[in-house]
Amino acid sequence: SFQFVYQAWITDPKTALRQRRKEKKSFGKEEKRRRKGSGDGGTDADCEDSEEEPVKKKSDGPDNIIKRIFNILKFTWVLFLATLDSFTAWLNSISREHIDISTVLRIERCMLTREIKKEVEDYSLGSEGAAYTPDTDVPLYSTVDSNAEAPPSYSKAVSFEHLPFGSPDDSAGKSLMMVSPDDSRTDKLHDTILPPLTHELTASELLLNKMFHDDELEESEKFYVGQPRVLLLIYALYNTLVARSEMVCYFVIILNHMVSASMITLVLPILIFLWAMLSVPRPSKRFWMTAIVYTEVAIVIKYFFQFGFFPWNKYVDYTKDKPYHPPNIIGIEKKEGYVHYDLVQLLALFFHRSILKCHGLWDEDEKGDSSSNKEDTDDDLSLTGGRRDSSASLKSVNLAASVESIHVHFPEQQTAIRRKSSSSVSQLSHRSSFSSHRSKREKTSTRNSSQKGSSVLSIKQKSRKELLMEKFREQMIKAKAFTIKNYGVVKSHCGLCCFRTLQVYVPIRQFFYNLIHPDYSAVTDVYVLMFLADTVDFIIIVFGFWAFGKHSAAADITSSLSEDQVPEAFLVMVLIQFGTMVVDRALYLKKTVMGKVIFQVILVFGIHFWMFFILPGVTERKFSQNTVAQLWYFVKCVYFGLSAYQIRCGYPTRVLGNFLTKSYNYVNLFLFQGFRLVPFLTELRAVMDWVWTDTTLSLSSWICVEDIYAHIFILKCWRESEKRYPQPRGQKKKKVVKYGMGGMIIVLLICIVWFPLLFMSLIKSVAGITNKPLDVSITITLGGYQPIFTMSAQQSQLKDLNQTGFNASAGLGNAALCLLNITALKYSFPLLHLQAALQFLEGYGKEDITLADLEGNSNSLWTISPPSREKMIQGLLDFSAEFTVVLSWSIQRNLTLGAKAEIASDKLTFVLPENTRKDIAKMMSGQQLEKVTLETVYPYYIKAPSDSLAKPIKQLLTDCRWENITVSLVKNVSDEGVREWWVLNQLGKRYKTSEESLELFIFSDKVSPPSLGFLAGYGIMGLYASVVLVIGKFVREFFSGISHSIMFEELPNVDRILKLCTDIFLVRETGELELEEDLYAKLIFLYRSPETMIKWTREKTN
Repeated sequence: SFQFVYQAWITDPKTALRQRRKEKKSFGKEEKRRRKGSGDGGTDADCEDSEEEPVKKKSDGPDNIIKRIFNILKFTWVLFLATLDSFTAWLNSISREHIDISTVLRIERCMLTREIKKEVEDYSLGSEGAAYTPDTDVPLYSTVDSNAEAPPSYSKAVSFEHLPFGSPDDSAGKSLMMVSPDDSRTDKLHDTILPPLTHELTASELLLNKMFHDDELEESEKFYVGQPRVLLLIYALYNTLVARSEMVCYFVIILNHMVSASMITLVLPILIFLWAMLSVPRPSKRFWMTAIVYTEVAIVIKYFFQFGFFPWNKYVDYTKDKPYHPPNIIGIEKKEGYVHYDLVQLLALFFHRSILKCHGLWDEDEKGDSSSNKEDTDDDLSLTGGRRDSSASLKSVNLAASVESIHVHFPEQQTAIRRKSSSSVSQLSHRSSFSSHRSKREKTSTRNSSQKGSSVLSIKQKSRKELLMEKFREQMIKAKAFTIKNYGVVKSHCGLCCFRTLQVYVPIRQFFYNLIHPDYSAVTDVYVLMFLADTVDFIIIVFGFWAFGKHSAAADITSSLSEDQVPEAFLVMVLIQFGTMVVDRALYLKKTVMGKVIFQVILVFGIHFWMFFILPGVTERKFSQNTVAQLWYFVKCVYFGLSAYQIRCGYPTRVLGNFLTKSYNYVNLFLFQGFRLVPFLTELRAVMDWVWTDTTLSLSSWICVEDIYAHIFILKCWRESEKRYPQPRGQKKKKVVKYGMGGMIIVLLICIVWFPLLFMSLIKSVAGITNKPLDVSITITLGGYQPIFTMSAQQSQLKDLNQTGFNASAGLGNAALCLLNITALKYSFPLLHLQAALQFLEGYGKEDITLADLEGNSNSLWTISPPSREKMIQGLLDFSAEFTVVLSWSIQRNLTLGAKAEIASDKLTFVLPENTRKDIAKMMSGQQLEKVTLETVYPYYIKAPSDSLAKPIKQLLTDCRWENITVSLVKNVSDEGVREWWVLNQLGKRYKTSEESLELFIFSDKVSPPSLGFLAGYGIMGLYASVVLVIGKFVREFFSGISHSIMFEELPNVDRILKLCTDIFLVRETGELELEEDLYAKLIFLYRSPETMIKWTREKTN
């Protein structure tokens, strides 16, 4: 499907569809030629195709919009079908072994059915010689121990591909096998058939050399292939489910434990990770029986404790959420649906049991045990079959339901066999005896061979492990007999306890010994998947760390770190997770299976104890109610499964090299480059590899090799991608590519250049938040003495502009324009000044303007001392010196909304004229009680930006004409004394004209959202210096200096250099440290010699 998409990308959907049709036709032709084996049909098909092509070309007219839309829709539909086919093929590849084994068993079942029908027909006809070939009277099929006929085996039928087959009706047909008795035929068999049989064939290998043909089977296969795609997908899903039935059982068991989180369900997950997944080649029947019986017992126990007469069932609502309540820990609490997951688990186990029985693997252990018991009692050598005629026919052994081995038997010489416990039957022949090793770690059958015309006694030598096991069994039998003889069965409790303990301990010890010291290992490498599982767990801890601590720690990790506080639970979990990743890497590099087994056991017990017994007490809630902990545990279970698989198969010989460098494509390329961009990850990995790997290179030389290998891998990915997706010569780049990639880069560069200006303007106009004032205060001071007036406006005294009624009076939509209209009427703005005011007001809306209504009476008494009062009056009357009035204001905002400063303030200073000074002095002396006017001292409009400076708005004033205010000193004489305070009133108010008060319009600038405050805080110049210049320097590296790196970047063929790097890794793994030094010196010389580099990187020629 990817190739189909690429074809449509470089050409067009119509051409891609035409090319796909041609590929289908050519594939159909090959199928017809392969099936029919004649060239006539192919010639006819070619003629038909050649006739169809001109018709299609004639019918194709000029493309229009409708045809293009139709082609695009057709291309989309074909792409969907191709994706569906690819997904079905991927599912079939997962279950390929299961499908092949089922096919082989189906063929053998068909052969067996034919043989039974043949025997019934022979019996009904009363012909005893019907089962014999016309050329000889020797039976075709015979077992090792008798001359009776055995059912045919498809595995042998495939093995003897040079032999003719016979059908039930024809002795020269396909169903029956026969061997020519002449010596030349026997020699041919010995030379051509027997050597390939020195190893056992898998089901897939058997199907590659298919020799049995049946019309019904072929028709069935054709019918299956011709089913609809959806049905084929359902078949593939079912086959995958059957092929991975044991994984389904594991998943259901783990899911049941995650939901229940009790001691009853804890046993099976531990047994899975420490027994089932470590068993070779598959979990034994004993494990599955243990799981089935244990599940049934658990269901009965849970059902028994659901009755209400138990005391703890009376307070279920009170104790159901307590993590340390004993019934909750054990798993016998009363609840709804207490057994649902257990029943699903039991159903999955029985389903897997049926699959094992269907494939003949359920009773495999019993057969092995019976054969081992027979081995203990049978110590003599049994002689088989005497001398027979030299023209004896082929004898074979049926494999029943198992297709794990192929054996050939020519019983001519007298041969001795010792009965062994093995997965296959030992067989001897005149020519040779062959054995196979189908299982990777199972015991193998006898390895012996005999020459033509000679008799050799073949006895399999026992391994050291088998000798130790036999000696141990003898010692156990003697110990048991000694105990019974001296103390009696009843009295020897101590001896029996020791004996029972040894019976439990020794199999466990032997199990792990066989695991650590296997006879054969099918090495694999799943460290990458284990590392990914650990990485996912690490991410879960980072973003859900609160789930591993107290509820008080349930906060955002960003806010916690911004306050320089590291939560303890987060720190512990991160360090433990990171430590396990480092230990796992060390074990992987050292390739120590024993250390991995110990680490697995410690982790399994430790994590289950922590997650299900310690964590609920720390978080004060049950594990089943902690979603983050459940997700973390499930991913850790995936890690345990991968780790067990790694232990079972063993570590590979070569473990060096990045896991992303195994294949060369765009996905690996971009993932590898992303891996190298993670800070300190590449360096940490390189240093750890150097520490835990035997090498003669220094750390700097090691890093040099790693860097060269990484660079060569990137070049290899580019070269392979160019070969896989070639660009035709002489073809110009498509507009989609040029405007798609080039246009995107142009837009990106322009946005980077103008980013600060766009950001600072759009962040306030589009995403800005109005930060309205919370408190507005005004203070007036005369000559530096005690303030005469202090007043503040809060809450209801701070009003929005639309609440003042200005909109109705002005008849304009914009409140700011309404305000400007009233101001212009008062001050008679000239045209130029009016335009400046309009330009200022365009940046504000009615929600940005606040009216502060200040009370005229000061909120504090004027408590000046008499000497200061007299001195102040003298200062007012001394006209030789200036006397000033200072008007200051402060505006408080909400700092959390993004303002730079919480309080914005400023002040104005004016020099009082002589007349005003005289009037104020008279008022203070009590000679004048009328109000005194202070001209042009009050700022009517204040701008409140996000910083700490709030300045008056001059664009709304003509010639800086501030407002006039009146001041008066009020005295109140009472029994308590004389009290004085000042009263201020603004002249020309817009609101509350009849009351003594002050009005102040506040224009609040919009602030950036808190999420973008860290960028807005830099300002325009700060963003240019810290962002644009840094990104520009980084981008310049891609557009400059290319000429200096052409020698190492434009390498046509990097295979030889890549092989040299891999050779260095290989000799390092094999311990050839001197050769490692030589190869490293060769690599360094190659990079120092341009001529040699050119020779090494030339394209390969035929």
